[in-house]
Amino acid sequence: MKQAKTLTDAELKKVIAFCHSRKYALRDQTMLYVSFYAGLRVMEIAGLLVGDVYDEQAQVRDRFLITGSQTKGGYAREVYVNRKLKRALENYQPVIEDRTQDQPLFCTQMGTAFSANSLCQLFLKLYADCGIKGASSHSGRRTFITKLANTGVNVRLLAALAGHRHISTTQRYIDVNDAQLARAVELI
Repeated sequence: MKQAKTLTDAELKKVIAFCHSRKYALRDQTMLYVSFYAGLRVMEIAGLLVGDVYDEQAQVRDRFLITGSQTKGGYAREVYVNRKLKRALENYQPVIEDRTQDQPLFCTQMGTAFSANSLCQLFLKLYADCGIKGASSHSGRRTFITKLANTGVNVRLLAALAGHRHISTTQRYIDVNDAQLARAVELI
């Protein structure tokens, strides 16, 4: 099975900019940011509720729990919200201000929750429409893990952030390129 493309910063900017031309620009951008800055799978993004991410005063949480029913492996985990994601979620807050804590964070044009499959198709369309070849719904997650690994984050921490039970799973997400190899040998 071919792995999802790890996106460059320029490609992320391109797809985010492309979202501006869409009817649901803020929703689409925010879902992409959740993928890229929290490393969530599409099924996890689709399963998010307003109360998972925002407290009762509609403030973005610094971290939130996704339950086992929302994850691939069936294990709950905490998701940490970095500055960039927090800013995106704060910008998204007006979209959800009329929703209750137990309603979906991201809704389709029909006002219902996304299924994992429908969200996967949306991500594929976004990438294809802006000309990014090889990208899929897993590209944000793969980019999240690879970028953290490139900064020197320990693979055990990466596994915890990704919700992987085994570091060998996490290691398969990390792309290696010539620039990284050249920097690595200069450490000696």
